[in-house]
Amino acid sequence: MGTVPQRLQRLLEHPGPLGDLLGRLEARTGVRRLYLATGSVTFLGLYLVFGYGASLLCNLIGFAYPAYVSIKAIESSSKEDDTTWLTYWVVYGIFSVAEFFSDIFLYWFPFYYAGKCLFLLWCMAPVSWNGSQVLYQNIIRPWFLRHHRTVDSVLGNLSAKALDTASSVTRQVLQTLISSRARLTAEVAPQLSLSPPEQP
Repeated sequence: MGTVPQRLQRLLEHPGPLGDLLGRLEARTGVRRLYLATGSVTFLGLYLVFGYGASLLCNLIGFAYPAYVSIKAIESSSKEDDTTWLTYWVVYGIFSVAEFFSDIFLYWFPFYYAGKCLFLLWCMAPVSWNGSQVLYQNIIRPWFLRHHRTVDSVLGNLSAKALDTASSVTRQVLQTLISSRARLTAEVAPQLSLSPPEQP
């Protein structure tokens, strides 16, 4: 198994986007991968606590990499990676809605964006116990299974009402246009017949 630094070193040397990037940086600078990764994580952590634009950086971390990997998952033939990233996006969406209503209070906590970034990194971590899987299996899925029929019924009713309303509004607009055209024709036609012919 090895110590934590040894496992981290193996992870950083593993082929993939992160390992390849760190390999190129190590070759150019002569600084070991472990130090590059530790320095980058430390800088990001400090920036998320003290830096300007921490919200943007945190949202980019939570969106850019998952969006890229989701596109790769769509293009792959495996269904497992599709499910993994769909689960992430469900959790991300629920978190974003909850954050919208609580952000006004949470924004004032000094380590809010660092904590949010750690939460999003946990949700996208390539392990079986990542945040997306844990939250989906323990909270979202049980709630969905208990309430999905009610939600489907409400959405069906709303959809039918929206369709009826759109149909009614369209019918009223068409009737108004037809009556306006008839009224305009009735007012303008006599004036056109009374006007003298134009001279060439």
